[in-house]
Amino acid sequence: MGSHSDDIEIGCGGSILRLLASSQQLDITWAVFSSSAERKEEACHSSELFLSQAFRKEIIVSDFRDGFFPFEGAKIKDAFEGLKRVSPDVVFTHNRKDAHQDHRLLAELTWNTFRNHLILEYEIPKYDGDLGQPNIFVPLEQVIYEKKVSYLMEAFGTQHGKRWFERETFLALMRLRGMECNAPSGYAEAFYSRKLVI
Repeated sequence: MGSHSDDIEIGCGGSILRLLASSQQLDITWAVFSSSAERKEEACHSSELFLSQAFRKEIIVSDFRDGFFPFEGAKIKDAFEGLKRVSPDVVFTHNRKDAHQDHRLLAELTWNTFRNHLILEYEIPKYDGDLGQPNIFVPLEQVIYEKKVSYLMEAFGTQHGKRWFERETFLALMRLRGMECNAPSGYAEAFYSRKLVI
């Protein structure tokens, strides 16, 4: 689940690439909730890059207004109701404490919709400085984290003018999380888990 067209890739793109590298039988539903015409094209291109190894994939790109999710909550909730047909092994979504209002609403609706599923909340670096202390780590080999960053830079040309959307930003966060979990490569993605059933 991603509010905007680059959120999934930034938050859990490396973990998805790692999962796909370890299994050729994965079915993935990739849902993006906000896009303009140009951003939709980027989202579709990026999902093709990241999911090229998927056994089966469903790409959903909606056009809810960026920055206004709390005011379109009922319509977005309806879109989530349509996702109940999917019963995933794991759901990646935004962190409930994310400073961006669109991200927070998506996290809340994810939990409303997928009550009996493993949900991992990812983090997005931003100006607000809302990074916390994650409790789940996915170490990434160099080929995986380099591919993640390469795909991000290739797919999202509209974001290149933003100072935070830089190769160094994405590598820095993965390096920090890699240090925290003592990843062999030094790089990892991190997640927040509210509920884990073993």
